[in-house]
Amino acid sequence: MTDIASEAPQPLPLREGFSDLIRQFREFVVALWTSEGRHTLSMLTIGIVVVIITTAATQVALNAWNRPFYDAIQQRNFSAFAYQIGIFALIAATLLMLNVAQAWLREMIKLKSREWLSRDLFAEWLKPGRATRLAYAGEIGVNPDQRIHEDTRHLTELSAELGIGLFQASLLLVSFLGVLWSLSGPLVIPIGNLTLTIPGYMVWCALLYAATGSWLTWLIGHPLVDLNTRRYQRESELRFALVQANQQAESIAQHRGEESEERRLNLDLDNVLRMMRDIVGATARLTWVTAGYGWISIIAPIVIAAPDYFGGRLSFGELMVVVGGFYQVNQSLRWFVDNFALVAEWRATLFRVMTFREVLRTFETALHQEEQIDYAEHPDGKLELENIGISGPAEKAKLDSERIDVAPGDRLLILDRTRNGKAPLLPAIAGHWPWGSGRLKLPANARVMFLRARPYFPKGSLRAALAYPNEPSTVPDDDAATALTRVGLDRFIPSLDRTARWWRKLSEDDKAKLALARLLVQKPQWVFTNGIIDAVVEDHRELAVSIFENELADTALVSISRRGSHGPLCRRIVHLTSASADEAQETGSGGLPHSAEA
Repeated sequence: MTDIASEAPQPLPLREGFSDLIRQFREFVVALWTSEGRHTLSMLTIGIVVVIITTAATQVALNAWNRPFYDAIQQRNFSAFAYQIGIFALIAATLLMLNVAQAWLREMIKLKSREWLSRDLFAEWLKPGRATRLAYAGEIGVNPDQRIHEDTRHLTELSAELGIGLFQASLLLVSFLGVLWSLSGPLVIPIGNLTLTIPGYMVWCALLYAATGSWLTWLIGHPLVDLNTRRYQRESELRFALVQANQQAESIAQHRGEESEERRLNLDLDNVLRMMRDIVGATARLTWVTAGYGWISIIAPIVIAAPDYFGGRLSFGELMVVVGGFYQVNQSLRWFVDNFALVAEWRATLFRVMTFREVLRTFETALHQEEQIDYAEHPDGKLELENIGISGPAEKAKLDSERIDVAPGDRLLILDRTRNGKAPLLPAIAGHWPWGSGRLKLPANARVMFLRARPYFPKGSLRAALAYPNEPSTVPDDDAATALTRVGLDRFIPSLDRTARWWRKLSEDDKAKLALARLLVQKPQWVFTNGIIDAVVEDHRELAVSIFENELADTALVSISRRGSHGPLCRRIVHLTSASADEAQETGSGGLPHSAEA
């Protein structure tokens, strides 16, 4: 996987088209619906729909309460006033309980939808060998952890917030339009000898007022969407630069590059601040509309209802009911504009997550159209590579020997002489990257270990690191202590069962030694490596040689490296070279098909 320090973040362009949005949203719903948590999500969704409907009905009742309450004030009727205070307390208590229930259900929907979408992506990403193959699948394979963690969290939270908000706004709009229609009489406008009658005129005034405000808000505020998108990208570039400077702090100090790094960071900060200044200006311009619109909203419904009130068709209480209904209609119609930036952000996040999920489920289908290595079991428990070629992400590579036989106890070095040095030969031997040519016979039922230049140690105890991928209980105390002492890590024996992030605490030198200790504990029959020997032989050549000549004398070692001979650890050398242009053309492009990239 690409490390954050090796590749800067790249923006992923949005795919245009409403049909694509519908398809991706459908896939999002299907992913949740087919999950094990679909029944829980269904019950939570039904629950919040019921709560929202009940809340809307109670808000209509609260708005209707305005009529007797303000009529009691107008009539100076204290007993009616006190009674309406009691009614208000009952309605307010009901709304309070409904608000709490809605908040709990909303947060639970976020939690459960994130849980099951994440589990769905875990299952797709961690199918046997897929994570390895994805690393060679183009830009979509860069930092899948961020897509699964951050993008999934953001998508589920936005989906819950926007979905619930849209449903609630739509329900309140319909409810309070009915209230306004029932209270507003016809508006008669004389035009010469004719009269124009507008039934339910306050409904049309509320719709026109809200639509005008929404249009002005969008007209002035829509540049903020693009400005915020560009700001987030520049923020990510600044964040990347800071992480890179932190990770490379030692190299920067050795090269006395602090001043240069400071200039680079200041440039990235200037880019962020420049965008923020543009956002400040755009926000100020938008505030002229939103604030002015808000102040006018205080008096607008009263002015609109004034003809009916002064004409005696509305009481003071009914006037206040009209004001409340007008406010709710206005707020409901402004929902889309108020959430315009969030909707755009939701669409971008939906695209990132669903495109990633789609690639996980389909990219191998395109690859399966390519020529593949023929795998078989070797009857004599050996390893045999016959006319092996590897179709990598950027080029095709081949072994310079037509047939290579490796028996138990052999030591074979494969020198990687390809142009980019990233041919997936080790994943091919593991069976995770079958795209290539030739025939590969593997030893059956053998204990095999694959070691990388950066060995993997899971979070947990040192005993768990020695046992991985087996259970820690499979490593007795004596075996662990013997192995750690053998590689010079005996100081860690008292910490054998202490849980920690050992991959951070250990130096690179100690990590390489711990990988050798793992070999001593598990005693594999076959070891395949792409650089771990390089990491230890420079300073610990005698230790590595001693281990493979004594404890692991019967273990076959196949090492893939870009360096030269390892002396006693290497008895034979073969070369992995880039295929010629003609040979690459025979297989298509010499690398992955374009359909595998995203």
